[in-house]
Amino acid sequence: MMKCLIIDDEPLAIELLEDFVSKIPFLELTSSCSNAIEASAILKKLKIDLIFTDIEMPDFSGIEFVKSLDEKPLFIFTTAYSHYAVEGFNLNAVDYLVKPIPFHRFLTAVNRAREIYLLKKEGANAIPVVVESANFMFVKSEYDNIKINFDDIKYIEGLKDYIKIFSTSHKPILTLSSFKKIEEKLPTNSFIRVHRSYIVSLKYIHSVQRNRILIDQIRVPIGLNYKDEFIKRIGG
Repeated sequence: MMKCLIIDDEPLAIELLEDFVSKIPFLELTSSCSNAIEASAILKKLKIDLIFTDIEMPDFSGIEFVKSLDEKPLFIFTTAYSHYAVEGFNLNAVDYLVKPIPFHRFLTAVNRAREIYLLKKEGANAIPVVVESANFMFVKSEYDNIKINFDDIKYIEGLKDYIKIFSTSHKPILTLSSFKKIEEKLPTNSFIRVHRSYIVSLKYIHSVQRNRILIDQIRVPIGLNYKDEFIKRIGG
């Protein structure tokens, strides 16, 4: 059971999230509050596994709140403003939900949070085993060693101490590893790091839109420190 906290200055938004949480069997709502100051007091008293926080709130924004935490629980931003998305993901948010939030997007976000939560609980048992090959590698996810062909990998996302691999052959695979270790295993002629939290396969890029890469319907951000090298690689 994951203990969660809701932070939002809009009563109707809190009510909606409380209703959504009540429908998820692995979530337990510990408290709801209207601002980040109240939330900070709660975190000093209670162990929270997952936070749903609005961004634009009086006095203390959700982003400022997350940055202020020395030990960060998993957190999901819930906001009416999509332009904070890149900053939100730079803080390693589990997900970024834009209001009005449909239940299916909420469900996707909390399932993703649960995957990370369970891997954290696995601890040392979830340490990945990566075997190099000309065309594939193995990664450990929970109790399985999963073979992934390099040609099938679309992009890889870094989540704190975890890596999420998106491919054509599997549902997304979450494994405990450093971003650097996974990057070292990938063939450099096929993959490029475009953000501190993303590596993409050149093969699956559909288009480049300003500071975004489109892969299927997913927009992957291009970090400022990686943009020049990326443009050189694609011949832009």
